[in-house]
Amino acid sequence: MNIAEQNKSQIILSKVPEVTVFFWIIKVLCTTVGETFSDFINVNLGLGLILTTVIMGIAFFAVLYLQFRSNKYVPGTYWLTVVLISVFGTLVTDNLTDGLGVPLEYSTIVFSALLGLTFLLWYFSEKTLSIHSIFTRKREAFYWLTILFTFALGTAVGDLYSEELGLGYLRTGIIVAAIIGLVYLAHKFLKLDSVLAFWVAYIFTRPLGASLGDYLSQSPKYGGLGLGATITSVIFLAAILAIVVYLAVTKCDTVSNADSAVLKHTKLSHKVVLAQTVAVLVIFLSVGVGDYVWCSNSIAQEAASATLQGQLTDFINIETDMLNSVNSNDFASAKTGADDLEHGWDNSAAQLKSIDKTTWTKIDGTLDEVLLAVRSQNPDASKCKSVLNNSLVVLTEANK
Repeated sequence: MNIAEQNKSQIILSKVPEVTVFFWIIKVLCTTVGETFSDFINVNLGLGLILTTVIMGIAFFAVLYLQFRSNKYVPGTYWLTVVLISVFGTLVTDNLTDGLGVPLEYSTIVFSALLGLTFLLWYFSEKTLSIHSIFTRKREAFYWLTILFTFALGTAVGDLYSEELGLGYLRTGIIVAAIIGLVYLAHKFLKLDSVLAFWVAYIFTRPLGASLGDYLSQSPKYGGLGLGATITSVIFLAAILAIVVYLAVTKCDTVSNADSAVLKHTKLSHKVVLAQTVAVLVIFLSVGVGDYVWCSNSIAQEAASATLQGQLTDFINIETDMLNSVNSNDFASAKTGADDLEHGWDNSAAQLKSIDKTTWTKIDGTLDEVLLAVRSQNPDASKCKSVLNNSLVVLTEANK
């Protein structure tokens, strides 16, 4: 086969859908599923973070292989890949944070750098970052690597502001929705480059979907609707399936002609796009870093004269009740207590961590062991008692 034939063999039909309202609806739904479904497997089924990551990683790469094997956009395969990459990307960040203890600040910086590097390599190699230019295997590889990093980065940024800085998922979701709305208005009225606007919105739909999933799945006493991770996942997966079937039948999001699809988007000069990109980066860095410093300083001021003494009593009481439930072989009540323990600890994390980071980290490790043991599919009573007693010792000592 000569070079011309080899190049021709690398050209494929468009592998991605047209960006319509259905695209964004499914994207947010997939993002929400990434949050709730990973929690369902990790928590409800009690498989643990590592095993959940391994299972979802195998499933993701298997479907990604099928996506690469296809020579055109197939709604079912494409969106299943997005669902699985959303779960896998979420788990990557969760493993770094919960498994390896990597601070969310570091994860945010690293994934931002990796995403930026991927964009640079993609552009220098292909001279475009348009979603409507995915016609070769190389471009598709860049595309999916970018998608993976957007999910990992979105998870890190969302968790950083909602948990680490204490904004909560609801307020974080409202802020993210406002950002996406401003990006749309900038594209509509200020001629913000369509490719730049697309990728900014794509990144921020991750924390938006996570906030939605958290609001729907959490108990009403935590400010949610109380649907739970299982029901929320089922509802959203059913909605995704219904829309994908509709798209497969109507083909309303299929790009029939690659060249004309690219031409649909107004092309600005390279200098204008570069200037817009720099401006967007400067704005997000200034606002993001400024908010981070402001929130951190506020938390630090509140914790300046505080100690952990007396602030851990609620957690001690919860774990004591859990231990009593385990002693009575009432693991259903123990798991309910685990939910209360996790939610209360997450809400207090920002303040307690700023008071004594070393002690907080030690307690956090014992709580993770408690949650993992109690939530396992077949809880071992002796192990549950052991980790609960150990955690109570650490909590009681720190509470004195």
